[in-house]
Amino acid sequence: MSFKLDTATQHSTTAMLLGSGELGKEVAIELMRLGVHVVACDRYDNAPAMQVAHEKIVLNMKDPQALREAIERVKPDYVIPEIEAIATELLMEMEQNEGLHVVPSAKAAFTTMNRKQIRALAAEKLNLPTSPYFFAKSLDEVKSNINRVGYPCIIKPVMSSSGKGQSTIKCEADIEPCWNKACTEGRGGEAEVIVEGFVKFEKEITLLTVSAIDGVHFCKPIFHHQVNGDYHESWQGDSLPEDIQLEAERIARSVVHALGGHGIFGVELFICPGAVHPVLFSELSPRPHDTGMVTMVSQDQSEFALHVRALLGLPVGEITFLAPSASAAVLAEGEGTAIHYEGLEDALRAGGAHAAARIFGKPEVKGERRLGVMLARSTDTQDALAKVKAMRDQIKITISKE
Repeated sequence: MSFKLDTATQHSTTAMLLGSGELGKEVAIELMRLGVHVVACDRYDNAPAMQVAHEKIVLNMKDPQALREAIERVKPDYVIPEIEAIATELLMEMEQNEGLHVVPSAKAAFTTMNRKQIRALAAEKLNLPTSPYFFAKSLDEVKSNINRVGYPCIIKPVMSSSGKGQSTIKCEADIEPCWNKACTEGRGGEAEVIVEGFVKFEKEITLLTVSAIDGVHFCKPIFHHQVNGDYHESWQGDSLPEDIQLEAERIARSVVHALGGHGIFGVELFICPGAVHPVLFSELSPRPHDTGMVTMVSQDQSEFALHVRALLGLPVGEITFLAPSASAAVLAEGEGTAIHYEGLEDALRAGGAHAAARIFGKPEVKGERRLGVMLARSTDTQDALAKVKAMRDQIKITISKE
């Protein structure tokens, strides 16, 4: 048997999560609030969403045969990919030939699992403005093409998330170590990278875009601070100039429409006021976005609630923004399965009246890992940011092997 399945009675509506991290955990909770039976899947046991789901499956989701066996056993009404490392070709085949319902669509999951595919769709098919870029499958290809984008530039694996494998090439001497990092830390087993020219942007945003039965909806822009491609803080409540907001919505609507299906899409954009193209498409996730965790305090419907409403074919209605808010990721570094947290009481005091925290419950740490998030609402975004940073400073994490 290539996977494990906890037995349970049959339910009329079943959702199968492919990926059970912190975002999947919140999706599972929202599904269960609406009476959906949730089966959480991941490559390792006791993943966050497994801790709240009705059933769990441990399997290699990149193995088409193991994934097919799991799907045929569960017979889900909805298959909800929450990560990129999945046998998406199988999902495409089963959606087309066997009526499998993939959220938002198998095409979206397949296209966005690989930076090459989503960039080709955005830049070449939809003619959306992007940063200059090229793809390479060897170190020699990187060296021979790097003048197309110039120094400095960013190199990333075509398959990765949360900044893994990403680094900055500042000069010729950086090319080989950066190439090696991308090949070592990327997913999918392929040595292929995207190299992007530096963009002089003023802001980097996530425009959460909801495709639902009652149309396309946009949340207020989410601004964020990243370190080596990994989100550290995000905030929501600042506005963009009207013309830039409209252009951001045009770009987001265009790519979401091309991918198809109902659900939430995290559309990442560069904002470059005064440039020929004031908004550039960067990346897209056809699911809730890590920077969007701020919506758990900033909106009446979080990104997770919106995703679930949309994928179930329910109307989204009006998305009400409550007040300027911020989030701060809690990261820790070490190795072990005994993870001890201190300072949560002090953290919540530091956040004030409208503060919240999420501890993800990840069962193991190897290297650096995101283990929680601090959330706060305030009168303006700068104060909200100050509060979540102060909250994060109060959290002390110790990691040991036993």
